[in-house]
Amino acid sequence: MKILISLVFVAIVASLVMAGYFMLKQGGAERSRNMAYALTIRIGLSVALFAGIMILWSLGYITPTGRFPAQ
Repeated sequence: MKILISLVFVAIVASLVMAGYFMLKQGGAERSRNMAYALTIRIGLSVALFAGIMILWSLGYITPTGRFPAQ
């Protein structure tokens, strides 16, 4: 699970980097189209990652391991 989540996170960051590249290096309508496509992929991956984590948590495949403050 950790590897899959890490790979999706790396893909999200890569998509953000691609959008930045298109914003800085290309011009005209092609720039807007490519940048919008890269950002759309980033948003889709982010939503899919969040939904996947919530589904895996609800099914019990992953559990929270954070420490809670003493009460």
